Amino acid sequence: MHYVLDKITLRPMTQTDIAAAATVHAAAFVRQRQSEAWLTCNLNAFPRMMSFVAMHGSECVGYIIWTQKSGFRPEVVLELEQIAVAPDRQRNGIGRALIERSLPCVRAMLQQSQARVKHVMVTTRADNHAQKLYADVLGATVEATITGLYSADEVIMVARHVSLLDS
Repeated sequence: MHYVLDKITLRPMTQTDIAAAATVHAAAFVRQRQSEAWLTCNLNAFPRMMSFVAMHGSECVGYIIWTQKSGFRPEVVLELEQIAVAPDRQRNGIGRALIERSLPCVRAMLQQSQARVKHVMVTTRADNHAQKLYADVLGATVEATITGLYSADEVIMVARHVSLLDS
């Protein structure tokens, strides 16, 4: 089924979203366990971690988690910690929408503490097709490959000087 992106809403994740987002997590990351605990501890780490859900009506179809790295700094190295789209909803632009719609919210949150995004980093499996998404949306490029880190080789991608793209 094809989804119209203007029918997808994005909002900060709340405790009431955990169960639905955990269903997405479990389906998207089959080697990971304890989905509800994982998402709960990330949600509870605000403002270091900022979580958002993508909703189609009352259905959670994806989520994204952003993390401030190495302390609260005026120039933030922001990690796209995790992004997931329900497998049956993938390839409809929801992942792109999660990044594009949540990043301005993250920037606004950071601005409240007189901070701004300097760089964005992403780690992902070397064989993950989402690398193209990170390159297209963020301008991220592969900086390093770590062999056998989790379940396979992992790449570290960095989008440098993202602050220059602020509107």
